[in-house]
Amino acid sequence: MTMTTAIRFDNVTLGYGRHPAVHHLVGEVPSGGLLAIVGPNGAGKSTLLRGIVGTLQPHEGCIEVSGSRIAYLPQIADLDRSFPLPVYDLVAMGLWSHTGLFGRVQRRDHARIEEAIAAVGLTGFEGRPIGTLSGGQMQRALFARLLLQDAEIILLDEPFTAIDAKTTADLLDLLRRWHREARTVVAVLHDLELVKQVFPETLLIAREPIAWGETGTVLNSRNLLRARRMIEAHDPQAEPCARTGT
Repeated sequence: MTMTTAIRFDNVTLGYGRHPAVHHLVGEVPSGGLLAIVGPNGAGKSTLLRGIVGTLQPHEGCIEVSGSRIAYLPQIADLDRSFPLPVYDLVAMGLWSHTGLFGRVQRRDHARIEEAIAAVGLTGFEGRPIGTLSGGQMQRALFARLLLQDAEIILLDEPFTAIDAKTTADLLDLLRRWHREARTVVAVLHDLELVKQVFPETLLIAREPIAWGETGTVLNSRNLLRARRMIEAHDPQAEPCARTGT
């Protein structure tokens, strides 16, 4: 893989058990790219992010990732907010890569944590338990944690779902900042108008790739209709695909 490629998909098939959720994906995300992944519910979008992170191994093919640091933000609905953790400690978790899981935050790190909290507009919320935050406030705190991770590749799973317009605008500013810093950003999104406004490149999937390229070209009515029909025609009772070599 060349140094200008951040992520490469080589005939990748991903799924749970032996039932694929993403079939035969081929393509590359360039370093510093800003890519939206879109598709109907059940299209395999979140599954694809888990494959990039490495928590889900491909049935077939391989995913090559260039860069030692990946930051991954799952859907906010998947996070347990019942643990009595203050905002400050949640954000400080972004330093784990160099402090270790049980390492103490050093004095020099406090300024970085405060800067990250200020960057997302949560100054004054440092001691607030995360269970008391609104959806938008929680997402701001999670973006602050991403800032501290200082990752080369940033994966976001529906980062703007169920949050207010002001929070969305502020977090989009951070996303644009990462893009200017030549970080690679890949985001799963549902809002196609937002995708058209912000993301130059889009991958449309419906359990298999429908189109990948310039956003305006990908998000045409023909491709969107095909994606919807592919999902509607999916039979979860169909015979599973055999693994290679079995």
